Amino acid sequence: MAGGRPRTIHPGQVWRDTAGKPIQAHGASIIQVGDVFYWYGENKERTLPGSGIWHWGVRAYASRDLVNWTDQGLIIPPVTDDPKSPLHPSRQLDRPHILYNPVTRKFVCWVKIMEADGRQTRTVLTADRMTGPYTIIRQDMLPLGMSAGDFDLVVSPADGKAVIYFERVHSEVICADLTPDYTDVTGSYTAHFPHPAPPQVREGPAYFERGGKHYLITSGTTGYHPNPSEVAMANALHGPWTVLGDLHPGDRSRTSFNSQVSAVFKHPGKKDLYIALADRWIPDLPRIEGSDFASGDAYRRFEAMFSKMFAQSGAPLTKQEDALLKDQASKINTSRGTYVWLPIRFTGDRPYIEWRSKWSLDEFH
Repeated sequence: MAGGRPRTIHPGQVWRDTAGKPIQAHGASIIQVGDVFYWYGENKERTLPGSGIWHWGVRAYASRDLVNWTDQGLIIPPVTDDPKSPLHPSRQLDRPHILYNPVTRKFVCWVKIMEADGRQTRTVLTADRMTGPYTIIRQDMLPLGMSAGDFDLVVSPADGKAVIYFERVHSEVICADLTPDYTDVTGSYTAHFPHPAPPQVREGPAYFERGGKHYLITSGTTGYHPNPSEVAMANALHGPWTVLGDLHPGDRSRTSFNSQVSAVFKHPGKKDLYIALADRWIPDLPRIEGSDFASGDAYRRFEAMFSKMFAQSGAPLTKQEDALLKDQASKINTSRGTYVWLPIRFTGDRPYIEWRSKWSLDEFH
């Protein structure tokens, strides 16, 4: 600690802002504006079991060192008086992503909304400043007419064009070109990583580029229960992609260190520091599952249950399995979620993440 300010990141532990309050920015990303970093994400402070509140807006924090974060408040507040608004607290708003468009000089934010009928739509907002206020310009949008799950927004380092990677729900990953103002899709797209159903279907795409190579990290589909990550590499944004395997190969629990990656941030002041930003949605999962957690047996049970749940034929879930899934879903308290930020290590072009109980940016040059 220098000058009384922490210099060390402690993955999985409660991370507090400069006022001492737990940080509430889940499904997070980081954007740099000038010499300030902004960490933003879902505000889950009121999302308690049985509350009917999925989110309380999008909150942002500012920092110059990526360790000490000052609350900037709700950059997109909830709309509490209109249940039909995509920003109403009961609506299932997830994974905000923000890009800056240098031509329109607008900050463009996309959010995922899980609808009551099972569709997953997009709401797009714009603002003149990173911290808002943001105005909705599109809602109830199905990109390319598709139900679109978890996603990432990417600006090409080569020409400034933007794409969206999203899970075509329970099917495949789509890479679609964005319009020049970044507020819609053009209609041009490619499809990747096809799978017949969960848990194999890839979700939670998180993109980064290194040395001319493009990387996409994804997770499987097992609800809030974490699962093995997967990383793929390509020579272009639209692929073709080569699957390299698990990003966390040393984790015997098969849970990506009890986390799900939401974004990757390349530190602009370090030569080769890429930080995987991840959520730990169920911090006490090792206690809940006991020895089965560390061995990977707990994950394998959930994998088998999700396979049965989405299978077109075969044995249905037993009453015990159905009760287990419903019991966990009813008790998950995402307001208690923590964060697992870890540096990515490379062997040649192959990325890996290894567990570190603490680490400092000062280790990197």
